[in-house]
Amino acid sequence: MDISRRRKVNKVVAGSLAELYPHNLQMYYIPPIAEISLSEFEDLALERLKVLRCLEFVNLKGANKFSDEWKASLCEEMTKQGLKNFYKMSTAPTCKQTDAELQYRKKDHLSHFILRLAYCRSDELRRWFIARELELFKLRFMSLNADEIREFLKINNLSYSPISAEEKDAIKDELYESTICLSMALLSDTDFFRVPFTDVLELVRSRKVFVQAGFAYIPSSEFVAVMSSVFRATLGQALMMTYRRLPNVDDERLVPLLKGLHTSYVGENFKTPKGGEICIEDLDQHAKTSYPLCMRFLHEALRSNHHLRHFGRLQYGLFLKGIGVSLQDAMRFWRDEFTKIMDVDKFEKSHAYNVRYNYGQEGRRTNYTPYSCMKIICTSVGPGEHHGCPFKHSDVQILANKLKAYGIANNYVTEISELVKGSHYQVACGKYFEATHGKLSNGIQHPNQYFEESQVALGNRPAIKQEPTSQNSQHSQPNNYTSKPKTVKKEEVEEDVWGGDIDLSSIDMDVV
Repeated sequence: MDISRRRKVNKVVAGSLAELYPHNLQMYYIPPIAEISLSEFEDLALERLKVLRCLEFVNLKGANKFSDEWKASLCEEMTKQGLKNFYKMSTAPTCKQTDAELQYRKKDHLSHFILRLAYCRSDELRRWFIARELELFKLRFMSLNADEIREFLKINNLSYSPISAEEKDAIKDELYESTICLSMALLSDTDFFRVPFTDVLELVRSRKVFVQAGFAYIPSSEFVAVMSSVFRATLGQALMMTYRRLPNVDDERLVPLLKGLHTSYVGENFKTPKGGEICIEDLDQHAKTSYPLCMRFLHEALRSNHHLRHFGRLQYGLFLKGIGVSLQDAMRFWRDEFTKIMDVDKFEKSHAYNVRYNYGQEGRRTNYTPYSCMKIICTSVGPGEHHGCPFKHSDVQILANKLKAYGIANNYVTEISELVKGSHYQVACGKYFEATHGKLSNGIQHPNQYFEESQVALGNRPAIKQEPTSQNSQHSQPNNYTSKPKTVKKEEVEEDVWGGDIDLSSIDMDVV
């Protein structure tokens, strides 16, 4: 990635991996220069996206961030996603120089900058990316010991040094009174850093530090707040510069991937039903007991209007396929409903093809996957359409009235409404699951996951042990970018479009 020639400080460093990556913790000042394959580019992006979404998912469980409970939950979730080694590397000593350690640092560097390209496009995406990357940075920084912190500061030319013993002795009483959980005996063994109080407003606000003459005195145990402020500011500026340079990225292989990456689903794809076939005569009952709210709304709209528009048919049709409705039953289900307002010939000419298409029997004959929560949340919904996420696309008061009509207790309705106002749509869906099943969900990330958990909770099927997700698995969805398959018919894909490696140095990106 080229660096702006106007900024002499940002020179690309060349050398061995040990020279390029002397420390696990990085500030990501300098973009990478390398040639990687298209599949590796996508794998790196999806792997880091998994990591950031694991952090988000664990946060939603309510444990205090960076507590032992939080870390244990994160370790469990990353292990489930096939990222156990990533977690270990993020919490292990960081000054090793083994080949495995250096390769990990390289992947970390590349994947961070790839996601910058995808998440610099809007304020909402930038906020999400900064928040998750900051949590990952804090997790790593808090795992460092004093020697590793000093090494990190030296490597990154950060001019922070502890105050002298004389200065500390002069204000030791104030430091003791202002520092929580620090005895006078430990005070002499603790390093304190003097920084402008504006760099650590969070600590000042919570009265965790001593402030004098415009400076805050930070114990080493709280120094992560200082570095977090630096990291946040640096990354925020870098994302804005990346956004301004984004129009220069015109590689037709990358643009679709980068645009759709934030809606990518990196969990189980539910292409294959988990519990056998579902009888369409039971769908009305399932809609009341086991459907997530988005699918329940679609089912009721279909039963009421005997019709759904294109995106509603696509969202609901793929969901039905994922829960175990066969092609023959799906065709019968849609035909019986639509022919209440149209004749059979019109259905066969206008809609039968789409049903077969969802099941891979028409067109490209692709085994399409049901829509994930993220894809549904990010979709656009127009007047008269019933697809999308009710927690995002419905008026809060209308949603509350609908929940009350379903018999949801008032306390749950209030909690769900507050979560919706805070834009916590998937948490609100999990709360709806709790209200209808009397138990907590495992964190809702997919409508078909909701259905499977509901069936287990209702005793209709045994619990299915979830295997770790392969990091190299395909996560294709309709109208989404997918990397080139390993075997491709010549008449379907031209080699000159997909062939060749990606030269990251050709992507023009300015950095701070």
